[in-house]
Amino acid sequence: MTYYAGNVEDDEGPAAFAWRIIGPDGQLVAEHAEHADAEATPPVFKGVPGGFVRVPSGEGAAGAYLLDVHGKRREVVKSRTALRARPGDLLVAEPEPNLIYRPATRTVATPAGVPDNAIHLAVDERGTVWSLVQHLSDDPDRVVRQRDGRTLGSEAVPKPYAGGVLTARDGVAALSLTRGEAVRGVMVTTDGGSHWRTVLGGGIAWRDFRRGPESLVLELLADGRLLVGEEGGRYWLADDPTDRTFHELDTPARFTSLTVDGTTLYGVADATTATYDLVKGEGLWISRDGGHEWRHVMSAGEEGGGRTASPDRT
Repeated sequence: MTYYAGNVEDDEGPAAFAWRIIGPDGQLVAEHAEHADAEATPPVFKGVPGGFVRVPSGEGAAGAYLLDVHGKRREVVKSRTALRARPGDLLVAEPEPNLIYRPATRTVATPAGVPDNAIHLAVDERGTVWSLVQHLSDDPDRVVRQRDGRTLGSEAVPKPYAGGVLTARDGVAALSLTRGEAVRGVMVTTDGGSHWRTVLGGGIAWRDFRRGPESLVLELLADGRLLVGEEGGRYWLADDPTDRTFHELDTPARFTSLTVDGTTLYGVADATTATYDLVKGEGLWISRDGGHEWRHVMSAGEEGGGRTASPDRT
């Protein structure tokens, strides 16, 4: 879990950045805080085997390091040459910079062979690189898939939509579709890109996506189910790995962020700006059964928890 404050209510900085590592039992493992530049972009951590890679925006591979699962900082190798993605590589940053992480050698590098006009990327467990390629002419944007430097195929984004966020996992891929500044659907493949379909309904209330593509949550569970939602808003999970129909998640609090690891959902309820006020249900919530039950494992001022709750359906 990461935290960032530019200021607190009417107090001027200095800005602060912090992180916490929470163990599987909900107990605090390690935490750290430091002063930061109020004008700087908050660092981003990406979960990887053995820990978390930090890749600050705009600093490229030079700013990357690894936090192991005990909170110890470890150096990573910053490759000066681009690497072809292979199975096991993970995308840790995109689109600027585009960086992959190779756990076997603890190496961070730019992926090789990415089209110059690619504006979004995803890398799956098979080593396939998925790119959203933007055309400046009247031609539609396209999703291009590559492996080992070879282009395997591409698919046009259906008009009148533009492509948005890409996500991919083990041959399943999804691209958000935008119209104007609003997300209005997704295009999905479940067979490695051979066939695509467009989901403009599926039980998802697309008209309730109001905050723009930058707040979109689009992630794949390990079993192929797609999670779609909006930070601070509503979330939907596919009924099965075909990703054709979806149901809305009942959450115990309004999540400001929601992410996936395997088939486990991790939601955080917090203020959207630095404030001394508490938020209802504040803290970290975990669900291991697709959102039916949630466990509150960390709240403000606590070093662990254990409360289990089913969402209030009234």
